[in-house]
Amino acid sequence: MNLTESVPKGKFEFVNWDESIRDAKFETRPIGYFQDALIRLKRNKASITSFYLICLVVIFSIFGPAITPYGFNDQDVDFANMPPRIPGLEAIGIADGMRVLANKRVTSLENTENYPEGSIISTRNNRVINDIDMVDVVVDYYKLVDAGDKYFWLGTDYLGRDLWARLWRGSRVSLLIALIAVAVNTVIGIVYGGISGYYGGSTDMVMMRITEIISAFPEIVVVTLFIIAFGTGITSIILALLIRGWVPVARLVRAQFLRFKDREYVLAARTLGVKDSALIFKHILPNSMGPIITRMMIAVPSAIFAESFLAYIGLGLKAPEPSIGILLSNGQKVLLQYPYQTLFPAILISVLMICFNLFSNGLRDALNPTMRGQE
Repeated sequence: MNLTESVPKGKFEFVNWDESIRDAKFETRPIGYFQDALIRLKRNKASITSFYLICLVVIFSIFGPAITPYGFNDQDVDFANMPPRIPGLEAIGIADGMRVLANKRVTSLENTENYPEGSIISTRNNRVINDIDMVDVVVDYYKLVDAGDKYFWLGTDYLGRDLWARLWRGSRVSLLIALIAVAVNTVIGIVYGGISGYYGGSTDMVMMRITEIISAFPEIVVVTLFIIAFGTGITSIILALLIRGWVPVARLVRAQFLRFKDREYVLAARTLGVKDSALIFKHILPNSMGPIITRMMIAVPSAIFAESFLAYIGLGLKAPEPSIGILLSNGQKVLLQYPYQTLFPAILISVLMICFNLFSNGLRDALNPTMRGQE
């Protein structure tokens, strides 16, 4: 029996007959992919702090050398190896230009030609060596060398060059080398790895064997031989970093394309006749940007370390152009006597390493499509 025949029509009632039924109205503006990524990135305090620190380093790299009256290559051997001295901080005993002179004869302290009036602050560790009274002397080094009106905020090197100006000039050069090398390596790696991973088969096999051959050669040996053959300079160092630098990016991109190319949304787009270029750049590559950006950010301090190694073995930039690697190389030669000449470049490169890593982690999470809309 039909159900409608057994139930009287009077038992039926129209629901919402006089009401319009429609989807709920959006109370907020729609959020796009990149806007959503920016919102989630702003919630990551560590990444935002790291980004601000990176921007601060970049600003000082551009304008820092112009803050002091000394050029990055101004030399004055009379003011060689000056300790740091910063206005305002010297009153509280920080960066006050003091230095300890060890093993000085007590009788020599009365010589006003060697120790001008007011240059000796105190003495300590009085002792007798071979029947000679010896002492360690704490001196105001700026008065000692007749530089009382000068301020070298980070001290000077063995040629009397201001380390503040050289540090920020060097960071500008190192960042420029690293950013250009990483950008070019990333472009090459995306194109190469994208083609290999998307088409697969014999194309993938041949292209991956080529990368294995290239990566089989030790990077340090290849870069060193390249610099020796083509000389030093910014261009040569960048080209040297490009020889093998794109291979890890290509492998990462290939792995991401193998992961996403058979997903349902890609198959649906291919079924609708979407071209390969659109599939690669609109559907697969955006989903792979998280790991790629993370790799880019980590590669920047790695490139700075590579440049530092070349400077350490004497294959860095030509004098008088500084870089962080050259400053570290020069500083380690006098590490025990003047540790501040190594300390400040080491702190800067450490800050860059930590900040780029934290910022890259935040970008990776923000650009991950699977996390879109999550708190």
